[in-house]
Amino acid sequence: MIIAAISYLIGVMLVQQLPDMTGAGYLLFLVPVFGFALWRRHWVVAFILSGLFWGTGFALIRLHDRLPQALEGTDLRITGRIANLPDVGDKNLRFDFAIAESPPEFPSRIRLTWYRPDRPVKAGQTWTFTVKLKRPHGTLNPGGFDYERWLFTEGIGATGYVRTRPPPVLIKEAAYANVPGLRQKIADRLNGLLTGSPSLALLQALMIGDGSRITQAQWDIFRKTGTTHLIVISGSHIGLIAGFVYFLALKGWALTGVLRWPPPRIAALVALIAAVFYTFLAGFAVPAQRALIMLAIAMASVIGQRNSRPIDTLAAALLGVLILDPLAVLSTGFWLSFFAVGLILFAVAGRLAKPKPFGAAVKLHGVTSLGLAPFLLFFFQQITFIAPFANLLAVPVISLAVLPLALLGLLLLPLSSTLAGLLLLPADYILRSLMWLLNLMAQIPAATLSHSAPPYWALLTAIPGAFWLLAPFGTPSRWLGVIMIAPLIFTAPARPAVGEIRMTLLDVGQGLAVGIQTAGHWLVYDTGPQFSPESDMGRNVVLPYLHSRGANKIDTLIVSHGDNDHIGGARSILRALPVAHLLTGAPEGLAEYAPALCKAGQSWRWDEVDFTMLAPERLDPATDNNNSCVLKIRSRNGAILLAGDIEAAAESRLVDRYGSALRADILVAPHHGSKTSSTQAFLETVKPRYVLIPAGYRNQFGHPHAGVLARYQKIGAKWLKSADSGAILADLSAHGLTIKTYRELDKKYWRAGSE
Repeated sequence: MIIAAISYLIGVMLVQQLPDMTGAGYLLFLVPVFGFALWRRHWVVAFILSGLFWGTGFALIRLHDRLPQALEGTDLRITGRIANLPDVGDKNLRFDFAIAESPPEFPSRIRLTWYRPDRPVKAGQTWTFTVKLKRPHGTLNPGGFDYERWLFTEGIGATGYVRTRPPPVLIKEAAYANVPGLRQKIADRLNGLLTGSPSLALLQALMIGDGSRITQAQWDIFRKTGTTHLIVISGSHIGLIAGFVYFLALKGWALTGVLRWPPPRIAALVALIAAVFYTFLAGFAVPAQRALIMLAIAMASVIGQRNSRPIDTLAAALLGVLILDPLAVLSTGFWLSFFAVGLILFAVAGRLAKPKPFGAAVKLHGVTSLGLAPFLLFFFQQITFIAPFANLLAVPVISLAVLPLALLGLLLLPLSSTLAGLLLLPADYILRSLMWLLNLMAQIPAATLSHSAPPYWALLTAIPGAFWLLAPFGTPSRWLGVIMIAPLIFTAPARPAVGEIRMTLLDVGQGLAVGIQTAGHWLVYDTGPQFSPESDMGRNVVLPYLHSRGANKIDTLIVSHGDNDHIGGARSILRALPVAHLLTGAPEGLAEYAPALCKAGQSWRWDEVDFTMLAPERLDPATDNNNSCVLKIRSRNGAILLAGDIEAAAESRLVDRYGSALRADILVAPHHGSKTSSTQAFLETVKPRYVLIPAGYRNQFGHPHAGVLARYQKIGAKWLKSADSGAILADLSAHGLTIKTYRELDKKYWRAGSE
């Protein structure tokens, strides 16, 4: 079974490496090979091809369930049901919408934002909306979250917003009969019982799988202590529920004296039904689905009275998950959950001595922490040294106290809020106490290690190394496991040579953020927009990029001016990393950090690379854009000009003052390619070979303007737009100027532009 599951996994994984699906039809030529493999019982080949065929077919079905390009940006009238608990923001709310009535060739599920809704919006309600949509699209950067992949795995075929004219129409209220409506009613009852409690969001996540209200500060505590898995409903929660119900059903059925049906079989069936109910309460999220499939296969062996080896049960679960959802392999949780179970089975297999319960718990936490470290370093560029200790505290508290109280309270909620409160209030108190302790642990200096993203080959070497290292005492040459894991820690991205410049125009949507690396220094120019106190592009894009490149400090951070799309992520960066020098054209925007003012004439030299501030000469109170810090970066290998949001007047002053000294190989388009910038005189003076345009996909300002693009073309400059290219990577080295786009470097069939 294990060989079959791994072979099938290989086939599914091969599909996910495809840059596009244009060659999918060629798989038909492999059908005779598949038939021959079945005939000759070459099971490895047969299962690999099975995974390849079904993985491709599933992907094509999902790709077809997307908004047609012709419908992008048009007003569409649709009817459907709110499919999940709305995520409530400061001025808007977001929700998934399951379509009932729509134009032809419309996706079955979309994600909507409703700005300033004028009435309550609840899960399970049926509405008619006028919406404006776009195809799945997200920012794409080294080290960053792949939003398009997430939309694809979740089956969301478009994103957009609700139009207020004509007004939305509520067709039908939510009912207990549908799962979203039931979850909404439970959430409303919880809000009434625990209003104002900081643990309300955590209990809501544990009870109904809704983590939308968990604050960024709480997520940071879980991340730093390695306890995120305890709050996100997954295999551990569903396994605990099933185990608890199994125990009760086993004892209860035995007491009835009805032995015609063996108690273990009845208990397994009841436990499985309870797990299904809990999974639906959790919104049938993808991680919960995986866990349910794994549990169902384990319980099936009990119901069928089959004594399967644990490793065969795990392999069957892997096969079941991949048959039902081949896209599960695109989820980090898939790899962490299966690998963690595999580690535990490996750790207990073949051991003669049976440790005491506490010793066994300590050992298993140590095994999983050490064994999962390669994956955590690969996926998150971070491992936490306090995770084993934090989990040793948190796992029993959540498993033996909070979760049982919360779920018993959940069962009592429909009957009596007072009785439910008798259980939920203690659970709330325990959770608050636990969070206080975890927060103390998270504050321990050097509790986490951040590291650059290791290469694939280092992960593939580290996985067998981890198993070898965790082998029983007496296994020959266990120390070789350390050598196999070492490349994961000691490999680092190559740095530019002295005199070379490595530049990345990050894809931050409608905003600007640029990373500049020399042989021994880092400069960040602008930080992208802020969307809410919990979300900004500094946190979401700039910091993951820097971590993936091994940057643990910033030598100079420049915030060109005070517009949100440039300054929005600055505070997240300043809180997360040491910054030696902070310069800005809008000092009042970051007054608490005492920034220095950008002034023409400032200059410094790093690693044979010169940095010169060309503007502003003085601040102009009439316009913020023209106060932007204008920076020229030059080495013997070429030059870059970063101009913020300057407009025609500032461009004219620069031309008059510097003339040909403005010349640069790369120009970051002033003001995102607005028609108020990139004047002909300025462009003819700079003479860029490439113009890089930081602009969001289908942005409301129409950037870049068609007339500006015509001017770029007129001077012979090639232009690239971050919305189409993702992050744009430029190297100025002894080998010349090279430009690469992240969408081309990491092209996948589910991403925009790969159809």
